[in-house]
Amino acid sequence: MSSTNLDELKALVSAIKEDHQEQKEKERREAWTRYVSLSTICLAVLAAIASQESGGYTTATIRQLNEATFNQAEASGQWSYYESKEIKQIIHEMERERLKRHEVAGAGELAGLSAKIADSDAEKNSIREQAKMFERKRNEARDLAAKASALSGRMGLATTIFQVAIALGGVCLIVKKRWLWACSLLLGALATVEMAVVLLTP
Repeated sequence: MSSTNLDELKALVSAIKEDHQEQKEKERREAWTRYVSLSTICLAVLAAIASQESGGYTTATIRQLNEATFNQAEASGQWSYYESKEIKQIIHEMERERLKRHEVAGAGELAGLSAKIADSDAEKNSIREQAKMFERKRNEARDLAAKASALSGRMGLATTIFQVAIALGGVCLIVKKRWLWACSLLLGALATVEMAVVLLTP
């Protein structure tokens, strides 16, 4: 083997060693990007949980609004029934007064009308209580719907913040800027706190 070939071989080995060393150095410098990937995966999992919870709150809102609508319809029906009883009672009272004025009815007939009027009062009280009960249930359902809607909005905000944090993590991996990773982690922490607050809200 000639000395030229040997020198070329030594230069090649040296170049390979330098390249290998540069590669190791580059891997060492960029080892932190593995943690960026792991943190981005964690943020994606948390975003999926937040999105699922937000959907649950939305479903609860719709369910409570349906319940409120049902109770409103029931209350309206009871109030209509109450009004019909009221009209019927007024007719009986007018008939009783007419018979008294003209003295054409016997005591039995007047007593019968008075009994019907008393029965109407009792029925009206019962109907009024049922209507008020349906209105209370309607109001409770509306309150629960408003609360679920607010929680859904807050959970949606947490989901959006998670998505921005994930995007920053992805950009960080491309441009290799650590400050983007710090921003991603900061936003992820903010979204996690928001999600926890919503989940712990009674």
